[in-house]
Amino acid sequence: MTREQSAINAATVIIGETVRPGCEKAFVSWQHGLNSMASRYPGFIAAEVNPPTAVQPQWSVIYRFDSIPNLRAWINSATRQDRLAEGRRYLEGAPTQQIVTGGAAPPDTLVTAVVTHRVPPEHIDEFLAWQDRLRLAENKFPGFRGAEIFRPIEGVQDEWTMLYRYDTAADLDGWLTSAERRQLLDEGKRFSDFRLRTIDNSFGSWFAFDEHGGRARTPSRTKTSIAVWVGLYPTVVLLTLALTWARLPLWLGMAIGNLLSSFVMTFVTMPCYVNPLLERWLHPDPEAPTTATNVRGALLIAAVMVFWAVVFWLVTVVFWKLP
Repeated sequence: MTREQSAINAATVIIGETVRPGCEKAFVSWQHGLNSMASRYPGFIAAEVNPPTAVQPQWSVIYRFDSIPNLRAWINSATRQDRLAEGRRYLEGAPTQQIVTGGAAPPDTLVTAVVTHRVPPEHIDEFLAWQDRLRLAENKFPGFRGAEIFRPIEGVQDEWTMLYRYDTAADLDGWLTSAERRQLLDEGKRFSDFRLRTIDNSFGSWFAFDEHGGRARTPSRTKTSIAVWVGLYPTVVLLTLALTWARLPLWLGMAIGNLLSSFVMTFVTMPCYVNPLLERWLHPDPEAPTTATNVRGALLIAAVMVFWAVVFWLVTVVFWKLP
């Protein structure tokens, strides 16, 4: 199976769980053990555990497998069922579960509302027409980045699943509380039995460029490493120069410097400098010649790194010497 085919067939399950107060650490330890077991099953791609946030009151556990059959094998496995019985002591109420298929895993930088509906077969056409009206209305709201709809999956999930993506939680809330949505919900009273949850992945991604709400394809490990190097070199040197005046011992200076560089890289260097600079190299147009793209990228990177090397040589050797 090619990488493209794997992305098309991939399946993601989003499980929402309410953890009893005071059981958070035990829950995380138990959940990581469960995820470790999942990683041994055929088709496993990734697992993620996210704590509650301001827009997401439940803990979210996300599993991604390369196909529905492999995801089903894990979800229904005796191994998982036995472990779930052990973990019920940490949970309140029944968990929620939504499954989406294809390459549409929850995006790294957007806020996503996941809505599930149970639709009688005789009302499917009416339901789809209503969903089209909802999407047309949403498209006029600030921050809207796209919507997708997923049909029920036989033997796994009976509900229809919709994903609505927005730039921020405030943008999403603007739609959820709008008069337009209330009117459309009133029109679709037949489908008022639904569940809505929000996926707020606040960790972000250094390499997310997709402008249409889709999950950006991850660059190769080689490109990722080089891009981080392009941002890390000036960041570390500038922070080292800034901390020189403090004359801190090595162990303390490195601890503070590493902490600061992590924040600067995540919130400044990568999104404001490296990503825009290397966007066409990290995420080239599918129709662009690969060799030409890589050559241009290599020349740009070499020029940028030579520039920084010359600047720091002048600063630390010619104009000023480190104490």
